[in-house]
Amino acid sequence: MTEITEEKEIWSGTPSQIVNLSTFIICGLFFWLIIPLFIILWQWLVVKNTQYELTTHRLKIRQGVINKKMDDLELYRVRDYSLEQPLLLRWFGLENIILQTSDRTDPVVIIRAVKNGEELQGKIREAVEACRAKTQGVREVDVEQ
Repeated sequence: MTEITEEKEIWSGTPSQIVNLSTFIICGLFFWLIIPLFIILWQWLVVKNTQYELTTHRLKIRQGVINKKMDDLELYRVRDYSLEQPLLLRWFGLENIILQTSDRTDPVVIIRAVKNGEELQGKIREAVEACRAKTQGVREVDVEQ
């Protein structure tokens, strides 16, 4: 009989508004047209309403301003993880974490513009390995079509 453990939060966060820097600069130059101010506000809201939560069982991604979308990625589905540091993000000490998964709806999951990405990637790896150890009866089979 398998033991069901309580799900606990390991980490939660949101992307940095730095991802909008180019939009903010370009729209800021044309602020007198009024419409760019709405674009700035919308882009700010999109990032502000994106939330990541890593638990002992899954990665929860909540996003959306008007229409909300909630995705849960079971950690045992994570196949590979990589860290990406584009120049702009590196200047601000931010990183993207890219997860390759076996999930059909989201084969690639990107945790965008977070601080301490290397540390977070380590936490994800530990949680994935712990989750796989707990669910030893669950196996994935790759079938090419």
